[in-house]
Amino acid sequence: MLTAIVGVNWGDEGKGRMVDLLSERYDVVVRYQGGNNAGHTVVNDKGKFVLNLMPSGILRDGTVNVLGPGMVIDLEHLCGEVERLRQGGVAVTPENLKISDKATICMPYHKLMDCLEEDRLAGKKFGSTRRGIAPVYADKYMKKTLRMGDLLDLEGQREHLADIVEWKNLTVERGYGHEALRPEDMMSWLREFGLPWKDFICDTTLYLDGAIRQGKGVLFEAQLGALRDIDFGIFPYTSSSSTIAAYAPVGAGVPGHRLDCSIGIMKAYSSCVGEGPFTCEFFGDEAHALREAGGEYGAATGRPRRVGGFDVVASRYGVMMQGATEIALTKLDVLGGMEKVPVCVAYEIDGERVVDFPTGGRLAMAKPVYEYLPGFGDVSKCRKKADLPKEALDYILYLEKAVGCPIKYVSVGAERDAYIEMF
Repeated sequence: MLTAIVGVNWGDEGKGRMVDLLSERYDVVVRYQGGNNAGHTVVNDKGKFVLNLMPSGILRDGTVNVLGPGMVIDLEHLCGEVERLRQGGVAVTPENLKISDKATICMPYHKLMDCLEEDRLAGKKFGSTRRGIAPVYADKYMKKTLRMGDLLDLEGQREHLADIVEWKNLTVERGYGHEALRPEDMMSWLREFGLPWKDFICDTTLYLDGAIRQGKGVLFEAQLGALRDIDFGIFPYTSSSSTIAAYAPVGAGVPGHRLDCSIGIMKAYSSCVGEGPFTCEFFGDEAHALREAGGEYGAATGRPRRVGGFDVVASRYGVMMQGATEIALTKLDVLGGMEKVPVCVAYEIDGERVVDFPTGGRLAMAKPVYEYLPGFGDVSKCRKKADLPKEALDYILYLEKAVGCPIKYVSVGAERDAYIEMF
């Protein structure tokens, strides 16, 4: 079984929580895109963990985890993240973590350029995490990067690295007016943070192809959501990689294999980190109450998330983009304190009621059209469908019909067992 777990909306939907839950049924978990610019918060019997680069399957004993060729890897961050896992009692070895030799290295100058550009943009910034993601993906497609496999002969890359740094200084020094980069500083950084991973680097395409042909189950873990996809998201307020399920086999390094299942993750309400149009956004006390109830702060940056009611228009579009075959609805328990639950059922643009997700300038003009469903109280102790109040079940069925995809899992808490399997 080849399954992708992907975000339906703007990211932060609870994918890590669902990967941690469902990884029990799979042999391999693969991250196939992105870098450390987003995070998955997982709570289980080992404790609470925030993962940025590591697949959430690393917390499951016996599961092999892969960082695929579609990823961009900040080696310094990887060292720190793995050290925190080991301090928490989680084993990370070449047996349970395999890093693609084709994955791209996110260098210190990528982070520097990210910060310099965001500072230059000032009030027109894109809301970058300042972790170098856009610059490193840009360099990847310019074919001016180092890959993880280059660490296996680092000294042999000295001239290549010097050429890249010379080229990069045309922008860093002569463009932004920053102090010039030095090749030896970059080489020292690679030695310190890159060489510890030599035993983990391999041809993960061969490994995954063999595992799939042996009938092993593979779970593909996405970062962010459909609305942050570089092609199909709210451009330019997107990530710089493809966040959709269709890209999973490509970014994982096995493009010749097909997905069997795409599980779309969406919250029982809406949340968003970063800039860009967010039609259903709440403000003031209403936003503060929902943000605090849901603990809505970015796992990667700590930034307060923007929050709002469930957005049918955006979610139906996200389900279509992800080719979702089933849905996991997360954080239903957070709505327990509401007397009535807001649902954005349409947008209003220039006086016109719109039910199909718009793009570009039309999206920026959109205003939410809300309907309200009855509240349902505390559902955090529910563990099976029969435990749910009628109003909660009605809400789930309403969303299921609205987005056009069956809701199979409902999360009612952060703990591993705090969920309901609907069918």
